[in-house]
Amino acid sequence: MGKITIAIDGFSSTGKSTIAKQLSKALNYIYVDTGAMYRAVALYALNYDLVDDVKLKTDDLVNALSKVNIKFVPNNQTGKSDMFLNGKNVEQEIRTMRVSRQVSKIATIKEVREKLVAIQQKMGTEKGIVMDGRDIGTVVFPDAELKIFMTASPEARANRRYKELLDRGDKVTFDEVLKNVQERDYIDSNRKESPLKKADGAIEIDNSDMGLKEQLERIHNYALRLIKSH
Repeated sequence: MGKITIAIDGFSSTGKSTIAKQLSKALNYIYVDTGAMYRAVALYALNYDLVDDVKLKTDDLVNALSKVNIKFVPNNQTGKSDMFLNGKNVEQEIRTMRVSRQVSKIATIKEVREKLVAIQQKMGTEKGIVMDGRDIGTVVFPDAELKIFMTASPEARANRRYKELLDRGDKVTFDEVLKNVQERDYIDSNRKESPLKKADGAIEIDNSDMGLKEQLERIHNYALRLIKSH
């Protein structure tokens, strides 16, 4: 059997990364969390005062991109890969609300997207990869054999994210998380560069009321049928 490329796109907090990780494990494929890459760039911008709730120093960030070194490093304890930014493990830091509030703005910058898309495409040259993000099926791998587009109601997604942040010990309110989800939806869907949209040929999955097991079984079956035909 041949290998295929699997692109999973969708709105924030739809569980794309969770499903992608589980699917890659079931298929023994490589998993790439592109959202972590954009979060790492957002963290760099925050650390150097290039972005906050009122400003975005686009030119300064673009000029600094050559100094932004990001890579995934396997974590032997968890069996997963952590995001490293300029040699430092930032896996936990990039998941905070501080970064979540800025990442969609960072992702609107053309030069940031070009840098990260080039890295992502290089990762997928030999197929056998599951990649999730906002523009995987539309820009990074438009010829992917399997494209999934995940969605859910803003309230359902905010509730998941809220519980996740509370479990991590973050002090947030549900209204704050819901507002962030809605703002990210708007920015992601309306940005000029690679807006979030369902790719041609993508299978849409609304998981507002769907459990992880059902989602995984459905997508896994889609993948197995395609793999057998290659």
